[in-house]
Amino acid sequence: MVTCIMAASGGLIFGYDIGISGGVTAMESFLKQFFPHVLTKMAEAQQNEYCMYDDHSLTAFTSSLYIAALAASLAASKVTELIGRQKVMLLGGFLFFAGSATNAAASNITMLIIGRMFLGFGVGFTNQATPVYLAETSPARYRGAFTTAFQFFNGIGVLAANLTNYFASHIPGWGWRLSLGLAAVPAVFIVLGALLITDTPSSLILRGRIDSARAALKQIRGADSDVDAEMKEMMYSVEQAQINNEGAFKRLLRREYRPHLVMALAIPSFMQLTGVIVIAFFAPLLFRTIGFGSDGALIGAVLLGSVNLTSILVSTFTVDRYGRKVLFMIGGIQMIVCQVAVSWILGAQVGRVSDSPMAKAYGLAVLILVCVYAAGFGWSWGPLNWIISGEILPVEIRSAAQGLGQAVAFVLTFIQTQLFLSMMCCMKFGVFAYYAGWVCIMTAFVAFFLPETKGIPLESMSSIWATHWYWRRFVSPELPK
Repeated sequence: MVTCIMAASGGLIFGYDIGISGGVTAMESFLKQFFPHVLTKMAEAQQNEYCMYDDHSLTAFTSSLYIAALAASLAASKVTELIGRQKVMLLGGFLFFAGSATNAAASNITMLIIGRMFLGFGVGFTNQATPVYLAETSPARYRGAFTTAFQFFNGIGVLAANLTNYFASHIPGWGWRLSLGLAAVPAVFIVLGALLITDTPSSLILRGRIDSARAALKQIRGADSDVDAEMKEMMYSVEQAQINNEGAFKRLLRREYRPHLVMALAIPSFMQLTGVIVIAFFAPLLFRTIGFGSDGALIGAVLLGSVNLTSILVSTFTVDRYGRKVLFMIGGIQMIVCQVAVSWILGAQVGRVSDSPMAKAYGLAVLILVCVYAAGFGWSWGPLNWIISGEILPVEIRSAAQGLGQAVAFVLTFIQTQLFLSMMCCMKFGVFAYYAGWVCIMTAFVAFFLPETKGIPLESMSSIWATHWYWRRFVSPELPK
């Protein structure tokens, strides 16, 4: 349990970055230092609230991280194969620390972007290695809860960043440096955590270190635990994977891995298309758009982070009891209703009457709806993205498929963070209906094509494909021995 908790702390750095970016870009001292033209544009944009933050150089500050994260996630598969999951998490922590130091000391936009690139390398490595680490070390019947811990720490990072932004915004001149520099704290946390845990037994077996794998499994399960049966299952899975020595990425293209390839790409991609990433990044800017003051917008972001964190706890205690698909369905319907309602309110209230701010009652309604939306995400797509991605893949393609899925997710995040403010300027309230449409599609996809994985050991996961109404046509009819 301690091992899984320490590993899950890898979610802190991604969560902190998600929360810190939007808050910093809403600070006038930050904008004055690096983007003074945005302040001028804000003063001139009173007739169009949707467009006051539409600036590609500003969004490049946020989105540049994901170019580096994309490269890191693709490289992480090979690096993990060579040095193991634990060392990749350690590397990610060091890189994130370097990025936080560079951003805190930044004196120009170039330094900001370089710092964001370091942060991106750190996020790319940890996001690839941590969910796989948790899936491989967790007991089957509690795997969902332990893997949810990654998203829980992600939520802690978001909330901590929002609180930091609120207090730092009251420090004139250099508050933004404090917000960016404190990213070093979660980086130190994951470095210390990675130093205190062992590598996964599966990773050690893949590298031929059988005795170390047995010792690691005993450390994870407890010194008095009988691990012989579990070791045999792991060794059998790895042996089967090594029978065919073609590369993992090439193996992914084979027909029998078609279901795994689809899920490895679809689940992370759909998670990004819920719209929650851009809402989390730009929550302070969104709340200022609907009439909240600077402090009110940051407090709204803190509330949003608190709701998200609480909902992740709900998922932790229910995912292994009721299964994955039930939470997907409930969360999906909840998000669709909230996004449509927000779109309707904004369409009726924002930007229609010159110089007329949104009534407080409607602003409060938007805040409540966004929080209910965040809760739906927090107990469905938020944690389940990491759970499904980590558990549904066989060991021979797990790192490659996980890295490929995260790479696609980072591409989508880059595109969305770069274009969201422009989309809001062009589509206005329709941007929320756009994301509601995507949630409809992904909810239907899960209902028809995602098998239930609750309580199934990783070594027996192939059985869910062989019995699925659609995917069984692609996989071998033989069930695992």
